[in-house]
Amino acid sequence: MENKKNYEKAIEELSLMLMYLTREQDNNEFCKYRELSWKGYDFQMLDRLEQGDLIFQPKNRRGYDKYLYLTEQGRERAQELLAEYGLCDKEINEQFELRNILPEEAEQAAEIEKICFPPNEACSREKILERVEAAPELFLVAVDRKTGKLAGFLNGIATDEYSFRDEFFTDIKLYNPKGNNVMLLGLDVLPEYRGQGLAKEIMFQYLRREQEKGRKMIFLTCLAAKVKMYTKMGYYNNGIAASTWGGEQWYEMRYRLNL
Repeated sequence: MENKKNYEKAIEELSLMLMYLTREQDNNEFCKYRELSWKGYDFQMLDRLEQGDLIFQPKNRRGYDKYLYLTEQGRERAQELLAEYGLCDKEINEQFELRNILPEEAEQAAEIEKICFPPNEACSREKILERVEAAPELFLVAVDRKTGKLAGFLNGIATDEYSFRDEFFTDIKLYNPKGNNVMLLGLDVLPEYRGQGLAKEIMFQYLRREQEKGRKMIFLTCLAAKVKMYTKMGYYNNGIAASTWGGEQWYEMRYRLNL
């Protein structure tokens, strides 16, 4: 009986790693941030993985679909297994760890904000520190595995409001942990880490993470030159924003995560 258990465990672990390594971007205009894996595995084993909250198997009227999604827990477990088995992950995941910010990293984040944005657009050190203390789960940082230092981050504030305003940058009391929506307040990547696809990966993983939390919408503001880029990422252009942060004219973009 013990041998059978070990065999089943090995199949589960190897299958989970293969699902993770062969995942591809969902070709769905409403879910560009999602990654799916095609099925080709033992059904009973898949059911066990789903019962363990490691995968999600969509269903249609005729039964299960031919693809599946890894949950956040499933992704994390697959990454742990790859390390245990000594196997390679995607290059960007081997170079960077993406996770919530730690309290002791607040000063690093404040310094990166100063480097990445001009003085009229950068949030102050005090506001970044306030945000890290109040809402660390709304930061997604990229940590250089070699140095242990932050290479960049994305942060936001949760709310039930549906329009971006300047006060989200300055008033942490507007933060609602259970808010349906997230207002993105800054995507920062240090100059020496740019051109590697890190900013895109941070954004991609942030959307996936907040969708799994049940958030409804993501909002951000950008200058006119960036509207086309965000549109290609699946954002909808709401037009000129109410925000005039830094004395600039911004466009408000929104992304629907859940109906």
